[in-house]
Amino acid sequence: MSLSERAARTRALERAATVAAACRKCRIGYTRSNNVYGEGDPCARLMVVGEGPGETEDLLGRPFVGRAGQLLDQMLAAINLPREDVYICNTVKCRPTLVEGDKLRNRAPDPSEMTNCRPFLDEQIEIIAPKVILALGAPAAKSFLGPQFTITKQRGTWFAGPNGSALMATFHPAYVLRQTGNSMIGVKRDVWTDLKAVREKLRQPTELAAEAQQTFLFGDE
Repeated sequence: MSLSERAARTRALERAATVAAACRKCRIGYTRSNNVYGEGDPCARLMVVGEGPGETEDLLGRPFVGRAGQLLDQMLAAINLPREDVYICNTVKCRPTLVEGDKLRNRAPDPSEMTNCRPFLDEQIEIIAPKVILALGAPAAKSFLGPQFTITKQRGTWFAGPNGSALMATFHPAYVLRQTGNSMIGVKRDVWTDLKAVREKLRQPTELAAEAQQTFLFGDE
């Protein structure tokens, strides 16, 4: 990628982030501290998409910087991908919350919030043009694949993603952190299998990316 192309993509993302920060289509646009647009390499071959910012992300204006973000960094490092070489974002750019007693809790984004925020995600995908999109958790996966998607049965499967990308879903790092004992061992094993498939997909020559036009793609052995 040339320096001029990288600079052009950087400027395009900066302009888009400014527009996203001014958005108030949803109630959460008024309750959030910061718009969490996304960050990373504008020419990344891998885009990681979560469901929405949490408390730490909302405070800092950066995606995946809490405990789940630390685990994500470890996951990416395991397949030799530093965080700065990946583009990381969420399906919604503002923190979805609910009030429980005297505390503000995270919640999954509702369908209207995901619909309102979708143009920002689509624009990110168009600008970055990733080879692979990794959706973290069921809400992120369903935003691409529809409400019928079941992460326990369909994680680790290759699908045709937007703009010719290859799309896979795996468990969200926050879900992994909530597991204990044998459940955690099993979930970590599943995630590691998925990450290895992502690594192999990224290693494939560019001309093989046409496989992503199929409805389903099969992971490499």
